[in-house]
Parts: sequence; structure tokens; C-alpha cells
Amino acid sequence: MLELGLTGKRALVLGAGRGIGRACVLGLCSAGARVACFDSDPDRGRAVAEEARATGAETLSLHGDARRRRDVEEAVGATVDGLGGIDVAIDVIGEARWGRALELTDADWGDSFDLVLRHVFTLAQASGRQMVTQGSGGAIVSIASVSGLFAAPLHAAYGAAKAGLIALTRTLAVELAAARIRVNTVAPGAILTPRLLDMTTPERRAESAASIPLGRLGEPEEVAKAVVFLASDLASYVTGQTLVVDGGASVKFPLSLRS
Repeated sequence: MLELGLTGKRALVLGAGRGIGRACVLGLCSAGARVACFDSDPDRGRAVAEEARATGAETLSLHGDARRRRDVEEAVGATVDGLGGIDVAIDVIGEARWGRALELTDADWGDSFDLVLRHVFTLAQASGRQMVTQGSGGAIVSIASVSGLFAAPLHAAYGAAKAGLIALTRTLAVELAAARIRVNTVAPGAILTPRLLDMTTPERRAESAASIPLGRLGEPEEVAKAVVFLASDLASYVTGQTLVVDGGASVKFPLSLRS
């Protein structure tokens, strides 16, 4: 039987209230971790904390605005106070600003970096410093996107911010390696999150699914499994990497060469 090594580990998940964040909380808890659930909506964060607690897990409910350094630092502090330390830091927060590159405003550009990248850096700093102080290593995992790896029409600002997240991950991985802190990211493709369901029609989702080699859109739980893997001892020799979870969409040649 494979040992994940997450039993009793102390984890903080930013963006825990729904979708991929909720799935990460439940996945970590099922692996034996103790989890602090941070969300901008206190009711959502409380609900997922209670859902996990009903399975026997130990959880905390935290809320704040991840764009504010103070809120993220306080979340790390509350995790340390409530759980006795922090071994795993997960950042799931990210929101796109849609539009053609020539039509995006300065506000669209700035908001994208605030909503995608700034809090990842803040969490990495705050949790990384605490992990260094503890001296027992740790794992930091963030959610990137295939938009940060490939051309992403209408996603210029979002894709640039996600590409920055991937670059930041690589640098942090090297700088924190001596402290045995691993830093990785997961890059999902089209995932059936509440946000995607709200902004697309069934017909559009079916059209997208038809272009994916596995023939369907992904589930939040499938991204969470990749996150749990990277946070676990199964990935003890993995750092600075981006794990793509997109059903094969990004490796499919777009043109058919059949006559």
C-alpha cells in the first residue's frame, strides 16, 4: 500500500470554498491532513470545513481577501496557532479577465496579476518563512493553467499572470530546496468548476469536450488528486514542476492529415 505521508500534516488552502479548492480540502483530509480552509466568503469556507469535519477530519475556517498581504499572513499565522504549524500550503485562487489583447485596459491587466499571482507570492513568502523556521521541510502547490503554457486567445493578461506563476514556482523551488521545501504547480485545462458552469452553455461545453482526446471536461477532484500527489511523499523528489491536467488537450495536434 502506498503511503502518502500526509497523516497529521498541517495544511492551508487558499480558495477553499468551492470547486477545485473544496476538492483539495476534501482530498487532503481524506489523506489524513489537518486543514485550514481560507476563502473570501466566510460561509463557503465554513461549509467546506464542516463538510470535512463531518468525516472526522480536523479543520479550521478562515476568511479574508487574498489580495491583501496582511490577510494572507494572518491566515498563515492562524494555521500555525490552530494546528501547531504549517507543512503544506495550497493556493487555488485565480480569476480571468477576458478580452482581446488590444482591447484590455490597464485595470484588466492589473486585476489579473492581483487575482492570479500576487497572493501566490505572498503565501509562498509567509508559509515558506514559517516552514524554514520549523526546519522540517514542506510543500507549496499552486494552481496555474494551460493558458500560462500555450497561446490563450482572449486570455492575454490571465495567461501572462499564470506564466509568471510558473516562472515564480521554478525560482522558489531552487531557492527553498536547501530547506527541503518543494514548490510545484498544477496546470488544469477545462475543468467543470462552478465558475465554468456559470459562464458556459451545455452546447459550448459539449463542443469543447469533443476536442479533448479523453472526450470530456475534467472534474475538480481530478485536479485535486494532482495537488494531493504533489503535496505528498509520493512526490518527495519532485520540485519546480508543472503538472498538466487537461485530458490531453494541449498535446493534440490540431490538424487532421488524413485525406
